[in-house]
Amino acid sequence: MKFVIVFACFLALAFADVPVTVKEYNEVNPDSFKYEWATSDGSNIQQDGVLKDPHTILVKGSYEYVSKEGKVIKVTYTADENGYKPVIIQQ
Repeated sequence: MKFVIVFACFLALAFADVPVTVKEYNEVNPDSFKYEWATSDGSNIQQDGVLKDPHTILVKGSYEYVSKEGKVIKVTYTADENGYKPVIIQQ
């Protein structure tokens, strides 16, 4: 009986429209970090940061996804001691 339940779960996942991770990268150092991630539906994110001083991390990055209306939304940003500064682009 357990086999039938497990098989049904795998079958449901196979036919579901669930994005799959196609890229993943992480790098963490004492004074910096970087990561990238992408899925099969076109969503992706990348971010890297560097330690400016013991209290400030300078970060830049972007993320992108397809909206429910089918438009590609891309956000690029920086964050530093002056705050978070995003730029949103719709295509």
